[in-house]
Amino acid sequence: MGSGLTLAVITANQSVSPDHLFQVSVTVIEARQLVGLNMDPMVCVEIGEDKKYTSMKESTNCPYYNEYFVFDFHVPPDVMFDKILKLSVIHSKNLLRSGTLVGTFKLDVGTIYFQPDHQFYHKWALLSDPDDLTAGCKGYIKCDIAVVAKGDTIKTPHKANESDEDDIESNLLIPEGVPAERQWARYYLKIYRAEGLPRLNTSIMANVKKAFIGENKDLVDPYVLVQFAGQKGKTSVQKSCYEPIWNEQIVFTEMFPPLCKRMKIQIRDSDKVNDVAIGTHFLDLRKISNDGDKGFLPTLGPAWVNMYGSTRTYTLMDEYQELNEGLGEGVSFRARLLISLGVEILDPSSPEISSSTEVQVEGVPNISEEFFLFGSFLEATMIDRKIGDKPINFEVTIGYYGNEIDGEVKPKIKGKKGGGNGDEEETELIHNSSEEEMDDDGHLTSVATTPPMKPVITDRNYFHLPYFERKPCIYIKSWWQDQRRRLYNSNIIDNIADKLAMSASSFSQFLLLANKDQNQSGRTKLDKERLKLCMSEVVGEQIQEQSFFLLQPQHSVPDVFIWMISNGKRIAYARVPSKDILYSSIDEERGKDCGKVKTIFFRIPGKKGFGPAGWTVQSKIEIYLWLGLSKQRKDYLCGLPNGFEENKLSKGPGFPSSPPISLTYMMKQIFQLRVHMYQARSLFAADSTGLSDPFARVFFSTQSQVTETLCPTWDQLLVFENVELFGEASELRDDPPIIVIEIYDQDTVGKADFMGRTFAKPVVKMADEHYGPPRFPPQLEYYQIYRGNCAAGEMLGAFELLQIGPNGKADLPPIDGPTDLDRGPILPVPLGIRPVLSKYRIEVLFWGLRDLKRVNLAQVDRPRVDIECAGKGVQSALIPNYKKNPNFSTLVKWFEVDLPENELLHPPLNIRVVDCRAFGRYTLVGSNAVTSLRKFIYRPSDKQANNWSTTASLKRCDEKGKKKKRKKGDDAEEEELDESMLDWWSKYFASIDTLTEVYPKELESEFDNFEDWLHSFNLFRGKGGDDDDQNVTDEDRIVGKFKGSLCMYKVTDDMARDTSFDSNMGMFQNIPHNDPINVLVRIYVIRATDLHPADINGKADPYIAIRLGKTEIKDKENYISKQLNPLFGKSFDVEATFPMDSTLTVSIYDWDLVGTDDLIGETKLDLENRFYSKHRATCGITSSYAIHGYNVWRDPMKPTQILAKMCKDGKLDGPHYGPGGRVKVENRKQTDEHLALTVLKHWEEIPRVGCKLVPEHVETRPLLHPDKPGIEQGRIEMWVDMFPKDMTAPGPALDISPRKPKKFELRVIVWNTDEVVLEDDDIFTGEKSSDIFVRGWLKGQQEDKQDTDVHYHSITGEGNFNWRFVYPFDYLMAEEKIVISKKESMFAWDETEYKIPARLNLQVWDADHFSADDFLGAIELDLNRFPRGAKTAKQCTIEMVTNESEMPMVSIFKQKRIKGWWPFVGKVEAELHLLTGEEAEKNPVGEGRNEPEPLEKPNRPDTSLLWFLTPFKAVKHLVCNQYKWLAIKIVTAVLLLAMLVLFLYSMPGYMVKKMLGA
Repeated sequence: MGSGLTLAVITANQSVSPDHLFQVSVTVIEARQLVGLNMDPMVCVEIGEDKKYTSMKESTNCPYYNEYFVFDFHVPPDVMFDKILKLSVIHSKNLLRSGTLVGTFKLDVGTIYFQPDHQFYHKWALLSDPDDLTAGCKGYIKCDIAVVAKGDTIKTPHKANESDEDDIESNLLIPEGVPAERQWARYYLKIYRAEGLPRLNTSIMANVKKAFIGENKDLVDPYVLVQFAGQKGKTSVQKSCYEPIWNEQIVFTEMFPPLCKRMKIQIRDSDKVNDVAIGTHFLDLRKISNDGDKGFLPTLGPAWVNMYGSTRTYTLMDEYQELNEGLGEGVSFRARLLISLGVEILDPSSPEISSSTEVQVEGVPNISEEFFLFGSFLEATMIDRKIGDKPINFEVTIGYYGNEIDGEVKPKIKGKKGGGNGDEEETELIHNSSEEEMDDDGHLTSVATTPPMKPVITDRNYFHLPYFERKPCIYIKSWWQDQRRRLYNSNIIDNIADKLAMSASSFSQFLLLANKDQNQSGRTKLDKERLKLCMSEVVGEQIQEQSFFLLQPQHSVPDVFIWMISNGKRIAYARVPSKDILYSSIDEERGKDCGKVKTIFFRIPGKKGFGPAGWTVQSKIEIYLWLGLSKQRKDYLCGLPNGFEENKLSKGPGFPSSPPISLTYMMKQIFQLRVHMYQARSLFAADSTGLSDPFARVFFSTQSQVTETLCPTWDQLLVFENVELFGEASELRDDPPIIVIEIYDQDTVGKADFMGRTFAKPVVKMADEHYGPPRFPPQLEYYQIYRGNCAAGEMLGAFELLQIGPNGKADLPPIDGPTDLDRGPILPVPLGIRPVLSKYRIEVLFWGLRDLKRVNLAQVDRPRVDIECAGKGVQSALIPNYKKNPNFSTLVKWFEVDLPENELLHPPLNIRVVDCRAFGRYTLVGSNAVTSLRKFIYRPSDKQANNWSTTASLKRCDEKGKKKKRKKGDDAEEEELDESMLDWWSKYFASIDTLTEVYPKELESEFDNFEDWLHSFNLFRGKGGDDDDQNVTDEDRIVGKFKGSLCMYKVTDDMARDTSFDSNMGMFQNIPHNDPINVLVRIYVIRATDLHPADINGKADPYIAIRLGKTEIKDKENYISKQLNPLFGKSFDVEATFPMDSTLTVSIYDWDLVGTDDLIGETKLDLENRFYSKHRATCGITSSYAIHGYNVWRDPMKPTQILAKMCKDGKLDGPHYGPGGRVKVENRKQTDEHLALTVLKHWEEIPRVGCKLVPEHVETRPLLHPDKPGIEQGRIEMWVDMFPKDMTAPGPALDISPRKPKKFELRVIVWNTDEVVLEDDDIFTGEKSSDIFVRGWLKGQQEDKQDTDVHYHSITGEGNFNWRFVYPFDYLMAEEKIVISKKESMFAWDETEYKIPARLNLQVWDADHFSADDFLGAIELDLNRFPRGAKTAKQCTIEMVTNESEMPMVSIFKQKRIKGWWPFVGKVEAELHLLTGEEAEKNPVGEGRNEPEPLEKPNRPDTSLLWFLTPFKAVKHLVCNQYKWLAIKIVTAVLLLAMLVLFLYSMPGYMVKKMLGA
């Protein structure tokens, strides 16, 4: 496949992607180390415009939330990944006030999505405050964030109880490779000027105005809008200006490295009515920086960036407007903008650096070179028939040159006026070419479009343009700054990447080339840095980040667009990157398509190019392109196929250098093309039946042919006679044109449906070459078929292009097909190419049909299965009554068929289910094509019949030895644990040993879907989905399941048969019978996690519903209030009959007081495959055998019976228990059961029949909702046991009901405090003092907070209290959480249960009589692990809390009683005493110092009343020392006031006197 082929597939992937479903789930677990005093924090989670808040926690700096939020989006991925996720902590927000911001954390959604597993799990987000740069860290939020698109699964690391201690520093929420210490930085984006804006205007008024006043103003008011990390900035608006000059800068302040990857720069047109985007550019900061040791900060420019978007034609309603917003691939050049970006890391000590918006204009080199673009259209075929009746021409543009609307844009030339028309059209570009050269072709105008031409019909679907030997050409002159070096470097890297068999010479050459740039002035810092980096990477002999170097962030010459115009209307376009066609005299630097003929497919612009409209090719052209400086122009034609004459514009003599406007070919070669179409597979269902009848249409040059319509094995040779190709024979041999194959589905009525397309290059044989190995005959190969962007199957074929020499066709190799087939005019694929066939036998196991949906509203009653492969087939027996028994009566049938020996070439096998209706009618129910039969091929194993028994018995002896040793150790430990204390949950929380296997996903995925001998084939009906809805509709198209299996093998004469071989069953020996069987199904549901919120309050009230066959259980009364992670701990028994009831559905519903209950999600289990599986999934095998207790054996069959049955089924000899089997260990009888169990646990090691048996387990299944396919709505942990009714009945179900929390009482005695901060100034004596009291509560129970009495007037910070707090609480030992049940609000219907870590909060306060009390300090002790208190106040230091890792830790639950000193702002001496509920009842105590067991009063000094004794002293002290100036001020103010009052009082009387002259 040449480079031309890949193009069509690749380009299709970059454009506008349609909307996808995304779900962002955020769990806010807790916050720590929040900066601030006595706060009431809440967390706000914000994505784009959506905000959600946690509840508010009172007076704590380390709140615990554990709240889960889900955001659903339906947008294109690019938009989703640019959204900013913002976590902020707000302090004391309520209805009236908005609260104060503590700190925020931002990252973009894309960063999360590209994490492993699309998530951050249990990570700490560091909060910072953008307005306060010097402050540093404002706290941490611990959270889980996950982003799921449709079809992604999220793996949750299963931790039943997390160790609460987290090392924050090593678990920060940052992607790999970002340093933990991020600093503030300022991002300076300088915007200089723009040019090439399209001539557009969006208000009609302006056009009217222009018509009346004739005022010819530029009709656009551009400004630049920049968005980065959730912040926006914009420049001023330049009124009426196509060439705006801003010279402004926009400054963003954000952490560095930023967690938001892209900066969005948009030129917009300012308008009162609607602002529209003119063009958008995304700056990816990763591409313009490097974080290595020799890395560099993001830097860019000053450089031009090119913006692409919708067409430049002005229309009132631009249908491609979203292309200008940066959604999807632009279809035309919009503008270029000169910008530069710099980043400055802030020094926290002096953060104020200039941030003005004005910019000093930097010297941007403004010297432009004249570039020359030449193109020749060699062929235009496959023109869509819808546009085939009007004349067609092609337009080529580069930037704003060559565009019809913009007219001829000429640069201003020093001293000589270029032929521009009026100032309006002139671009400010200074030209530095010499005068003489200009005179040469000064009058050269560009020819940017080909002459219109009427298409000619090719076949029913496509037309072509009749160019024959006359090929039209275009050429365009344009002026750009000479930044070719950037493109050259990309091409060199491209080249190196292609060669990857790198030799040192190619590097040294790269270094030489990359450095020898004459035009140093235009190089920016980024150019130099990239060069350095590139060299270091390249010299390291590997390019890890190839993509980093390929895409140049600093653009130079814009891309080339080719438009197909039909009758003046733009139909379709193609975009060619300018680097690919850029010329350089040095091979390595030259673009890969420069001066080469390249195949280009045209696409419809914008969103229309997706879905069915975009599948058809609008047109396919063969084009030759060359782009280079005008000075290098002499070789621009040398890559064209030889043998042409140039036709120039007749301008008289003296213009030797003007390019041709068309080429006439004199030489042509004649070929015959042979297309060998063998078969297709995995094709897409194109009919409503769910099958398809494909035929292929093959296009080569201007011819096309069609294969027959057959079930996808065509086996047909198509011969294209007299194909004319222009150019030299040798060139054609090395690079022949491509063949396009389109697959259609034949419909009896209406037109054929398009199913997919693939491309191939033929193998070429010239007339003088021999037809023989190694190149001929060509081999059949699989070609991938694409439909839009999706793979839609594969096609097997071979292609050869044979030159017809001077002797005509006589020289061609003969076409020798199989002669025995009378195929009429259809030629089969010849012998040397077609695969070698052998006879295979395919045996089919027909088990049954399941879950069949209705067909045309009628239920399926008498179904039958037809199997077909390569034209042969077999039918199953008819099921007489599907409702009564959906299984087949005859289990095995077979048929023989000729198949290729090469397994890769096997055709698909079709399974079709039909329903036999009355009067001999058949209707299709559904079908399935098994594309690969490889896994069903029977490969006989080696004959080791004699060794089996020995290995098995040897194994047993081994086991005994192991068992014996192990048992001893086990026993010693077991004695220590108190058996009576343990229950099933101890096993679940893995408190002994991992006794229970907890699978993080479904059991099926661990055991290969239990398809060890019974396979399920989904049956499909209806058309396949479109481009992007493929996976959705596949789910919707399933109409049932066929259960059975296949086995294929070559038919040989000496097929060995075992004596016990049952010939009816073929290869399917000893499988069970498929008669109906009654089973008791016992479903254990443990808990659900991360449920999707169903109520407005962001919670749900879940309960379980179970459906199996006709039985339905809804456990509605046991719903769990307001929980997204409910613990159910329930088991349900259901009786079922296989095969009728084989699918178990476990759903979680949300209970609602009014209205119907909503489904949150459900999971479906196929019980039948589990029941019959050899992995024995009926009842998991426990790790040890016990008759009673929490670990009791659940299966009615004992291990010995199971082992005996397994040996019998596998035809093994045994089991034999040796005499040494019964071992006495520590007075415990070791029985056969233990031995048998050990063998079962190692069953997979038994040869021939061994396989892993399902252990005792818990499986985690995703919950799905039919309306949101592919997106998890939560998970459920459960397991299922099944017991056949014809065996002994099982014991009672295990009790897995949730543990009840135990009652405890914590008694805290606060004895003394010391060194507390002194807050108040004594009014009278001026001394510092505090009125201390201590407040305490258990986390989550703020309303039960208790205060000591107040120790007034402490001058030293010492306080004596002898005060007791009493806190009763309920506690779950295994989870280490306190359980609180309380109503959320006055209006709540019932209590909600919260689980909160056990933490004791103590705060010290300063009491004030009239104002609010002042908060002084606090300490939070985690009751499970907190530092041991110091013996004395002196030994108590702040290190005890800050430096926890080195301190000895204790748990109150183990120690029960602890006394000591602990630090907070000051120190507190306390005693903690923990009692169980019963103990507390026996020894009650009083709160405070009350009875019973009162504490004695503290001995407090009497200083508090001293000042009464010396009142004068106090007054003197007050007036003279402290408030002297205040007193003077007050007296002065009073005097002044008195004078004013007197004045006002006497004024009126005095005035009257004066007036009356008294």
